[in-house]
Amino acid sequence: MAKILVVDDDQGMREFLEIMLTKEGHDVTSAIDATKALNRCKKDHFDLILTDLRMPKVDGIEFLKSVKDVSPETMVILITAYASPETAVSAMKEGAYDYIEKGIDVEELKSIITGALDKKGVRETDALFIKVVEDAVSFSNMIGKSRGMLNVYKDIKKVAETPTNVLILGESGTGKELVAKAIHENSPRKKMPFTVINCGGVPESLLESEFFGHMKGSFTGAHVDKPGLFEIAKGGTIFLDEIGELPPYLQVKLLRVVQEKTFRRVGGAEDIKVDVRIISATNRNLEKKVKEGSFREDLFYRLNVIPIHVPPLRERKEDIPVLTKYFIEKYSTAFGKEIKTISSYAMELLMNYPFPGNVRELENIIERSVALETSNIILPENLLISGNLQEISNFTDANIPDDGIDLNDEVAKYEKHLIEEALKKVRGSKTKAAEILRVSFDSLRYRIEKLGIG
Repeated sequence: MAKILVVDDDQGMREFLEIMLTKEGHDVTSAIDATKALNRCKKDHFDLILTDLRMPKVDGIEFLKSVKDVSPETMVILITAYASPETAVSAMKEGAYDYIEKGIDVEELKSIITGALDKKGVRETDALFIKVVEDAVSFSNMIGKSRGMLNVYKDIKKVAETPTNVLILGESGTGKELVAKAIHENSPRKKMPFTVINCGGVPESLLESEFFGHMKGSFTGAHVDKPGLFEIAKGGTIFLDEIGELPPYLQVKLLRVVQEKTFRRVGGAEDIKVDVRIISATNRNLEKKVKEGSFREDLFYRLNVIPIHVPPLRERKEDIPVLTKYFIEKYSTAFGKEIKTISSYAMELLMNYPFPGNVRELENIIERSVALETSNIILPENLLISGNLQEISNFTDANIPDDGIDLNDEVAKYEKHLIEEALKKVRGSKTKAAEILRVSFDSLRYRIEKLGIG
């Protein structure tokens, strides 16, 4: 049952709407003009207002503006006998849910009213949820209060109750596995297994066996029957990280699991049925891989039913202080130290750093800083030790102190940082690192040895 206010100077129309809405089970109040209606809105809350457009003294558009000032969440539908495109546009700009003509079919009107009330319910749920997470710092082991993370939390709540496949998009280190786990833990499957496999971290020759298991004797070393991760995850959720690294022959087999919910073990002849929710993640552009022909289009659309984008840390800098505080507390406890905070200048360095490694990199920086710190506050010099952060900031700002710098030393530090980041980006491949740094392989190898990069 909803609380609805009907506003119309036409008694016949007012009574018609009152009777119809009361029969639908709603609590209906009416007013003869906008002034009386607005006074009611100030004293009571209404879920929905149905108002005439043309009324004496104050018309429907002005009334709509006033209602949105008093009660922004109230849905408003304007009804008029004098429809025009200009007025419709004006009504929508001011926040009307819909703009309809008098004489509309009753069933259609009921449908519009139901849609408005449904939308209001969603808005109220979202607003309540946002208030809850804004009042906290974390949600399902994820830390952050930025608008970007609040949107991620909201998406998690929406998709968790459904069985739909989800594709999580985001750079390395943004916390895609935490998002997948949060979906699982907020879903009806939360008491069943949550199984993780990194598609880029298992040798290609072993991937099929990891996915689907194998039968004894199916290949050298297969001494016993072994269930795969899809069997282990039965009834629960399987998280396929780095799905873009999946080889083509396994894409075909995965597509069959997604479509038919069946698979066979390596060397097996029996179809095994499985009920499992698939959540995938990638830091690659899968749409580009589809166009290039290296990722199946049909599999992409099966996995990408609902996408969730996790923003990089550089786009949610307001989360850096709360993440830093969390990691200081975590590693102070782990290392038996009593470090409580971070100096303002050290925090400024963190806030100005682009974090190519995202949250994972911030955690590593704080872990090293806590390990090295001898006082009860993290100072800038220990951030400098933990990843050359200060040198990078100084390089970016081009600040040279009055007593000068050692140019060769500063350039070497920055060169070392760039090479380390390149190696991290290509998972340690020196050949690929040389390509993206645009130097020869021999030149890169010489620099790595000279700079002592492990």
